[in-house]
Amino acid sequence: MIQRDVYLKKIRPFIDTPVVKVLTGMRRCGKTVLLELIKIDLRSRGVDPSRLLSINFESSLEPYSRNREACHAHIRESAGRAGGRLYLFLDEVQELEGWEKLVNSCLVDFDIDIFLTGSNARMLSGELATYLGGRYVEIKVYPFSFREAYESQRGGQVSLSKGDAFLRYLVLGGMPFLYGHSIDDASARQYLGDIFDSTILKDIAQRNRVRDIDQLRRLILFLIANAGNTFSSASVIRYLKGEGRSLSTETLYNYLRYCIDSCLLHLVPREDLLGKRLLGFQEKIYLTDHGIRQAIYGNNLRDIGQTLENIVYMELVRRGYDVKVGRVGTLEVDFSALRGGEKLYVQVAYLLADDTTMEREFASLESIPDNYPKLVLSMDEIDRSRNGIIHKNIRDFLLE
Repeated sequence: MIQRDVYLKKIRPFIDTPVVKVLTGMRRCGKTVLLELIKIDLRSRGVDPSRLLSINFESSLEPYSRNREACHAHIRESAGRAGGRLYLFLDEVQELEGWEKLVNSCLVDFDIDIFLTGSNARMLSGELATYLGGRYVEIKVYPFSFREAYESQRGGQVSLSKGDAFLRYLVLGGMPFLYGHSIDDASARQYLGDIFDSTILKDIAQRNRVRDIDQLRRLILFLIANAGNTFSSASVIRYLKGEGRSLSTETLYNYLRYCIDSCLLHLVPREDLLGKRLLGFQEKIYLTDHGIRQAIYGNNLRDIGQTLENIVYMELVRRGYDVKVGRVGTLEVDFSALRGGEKLYVQVAYLLADDTTMEREFASLESIPDNYPKLVLSMDEIDRSRNGIIHKNIRDFLLE
């Protein structure tokens, strides 16, 4: 298992506090393994394994996992035997109806520390927030960054160079399973395709009672193909009409919200960097894992500009930035990223191949009238920094 320290560092301060640790993220992004890493961390602190209780709500081998009262009784029995604080791990807890009440009653009834995972970003916006009243902390979990993917391949039977490792990452994305097993590209695509199908069927259609799954799938395929491009409801509806499907604007935005809730897609607003206001149009769509785009649509390498932009967006999100798409007059800034009082502007390009490209990528950053750091990221190996704007190789930025 890869030691995902970036997440463990966020979780450790809350261990042995009366706060529920909620790990959210898309299917198969590594939440279950992260629970195992937390258990290893607890055992290293001297916690007896008998005080660690795990329940996987996707498993059919645990009959009590389908009934809230039976589950509570099982936890009560385990807490009675623990001889101290019980550490409870609830995996994919949204599969249990009434799980919010279960979590709340466990906090009240037992000496317990609770860790739970779920594949829905709206878990905390409903009844859990009502029941727990601020007694929880959310840790958002994402697929491997390039750094994690690269570190997982170093020292193995086949140790790849940075260049080869990044090429593989461009195509396969960051799903941890792909880096823990030696499988060929065709099998990797099948695995990613299965994740995509289960996300549509279970996390989107089934949970939100979507009847026209074919229409939903066509919409998602269109959004995936256009990752990194400006989102327009009119263009989506026009595309579906050309496919012989009609879709209202309201239904379109409902479907889009379902995709965002399932942690599959991100809708990023556009910000006027001079007027300091959000613009209510021309948002952009990004994928949590760009490998799914390759598996479903292909062309990650052909559309390398889109792919690199998607990778950089997700890296900024992993690093804790609130990210928006920027605009300065008629010029676009790929990302305006804010973390606390720290701000960062980023332009992403495949190659700074000529003077025209150089001017386009640097000019928008040079037009921003403040002194926050400004970066241009590309695959070039030669440093093209100028006028206080730093140019970096994308691989080097991702490995920082």
